[in-house]
Amino acid sequence: MMTPHLKSWLLALRPKTLTAAIVPIAVATALVKAEGREIQWWISVAALLSSVFIQIATNLLNDAIDFEKGADTDTRTGPRRLTQSGLVSKRQVMIGGFLSLGVALALGIPLVIEGGWPIVVIGLVSMFLAYGYTGGPFPLAYLGLGDLFVILFFGLIAVGGTYFLHTHTINGPVIVAGLQVGFLATVLIAINNLRDSPQDKLVGKKTLAVRFGPLFSRVEIAFLAYSPFLLGVYYGNLGWQWAGYAPLILVPLAGHIVRGLWKTEPGPMMNRYLGLAAALQLAFGLALSVGLWMGRS
Repeated sequence: MMTPHLKSWLLALRPKTLTAAIVPIAVATALVKAEGREIQWWISVAALLSSVFIQIATNLLNDAIDFEKGADTDTRTGPRRLTQSGLVSKRQVMIGGFLSLGVALALGIPLVIEGGWPIVVIGLVSMFLAYGYTGGPFPLAYLGLGDLFVILFFGLIAVGGTYFLHTHTINGPVIVAGLQVGFLATVLIAINNLRDSPQDKLVGKKTLAVRFGPLFSRVEIAFLAYSPFLLGVYYGNLGWQWAGYAPLILVPLAGHIVRGLWKTEPGPMMNRYLGLAAALQLAFGLALSVGLWMGRS
């Protein structure tokens, strides 16, 4: 039987968000295979683990800092947070976050040796922004920059960095794949921000949903959810037909999420669509990876 304390820690890791750390590595590795290059599995594994621990660190630090700033209270509409529960102190959660960053740093050392200064820059900025997402003098989430951060770091940079470690180059397919992955990862944060917008507005958390309202957020989510499928046309021009076609099986799920959010008011009912968005990103990443793995048709 899981204790409330352990259950709270597991919820603080936010398992649904970990797809944002896993999918980019899988897609980048499949892209290396699609181009007929040799996959170095130790690179993919180290990048995957490092990415996951950075995501965990971000989640824990966000948990503690949002509570401190009053964004997480008993009136929050999302799942109850670890610090908010009172079972664990803010200090303990912060320590957990920084320990996770330490693990990510250790895992990243061989990647730095392999990739040189570009990987140093990516690693340092990623770890800094794990805290700077909600903390520091310019917290991204509180300034409406969280969406852009996710597209860049859990899309373009995560896919591009893993691919670069294998090939020491960057090309068009990497950018397209990075955008596809980044857009779907951002659907999660956009839904989260739309759900929490009434409470965020009260505490001065100026997400895009707070700045521009629910209509803007719904249009943003629709754009982010559908664009990855449209970008798949690019692969057809390269002869990678399966990479373009395989993900199309998920269009109905994307449509279900978009339509459901359009009819649902910000609040707890949106938690269901948050889970579906995580499933969409994971399934899309799997379908795209399989399509790329199959290569040219």
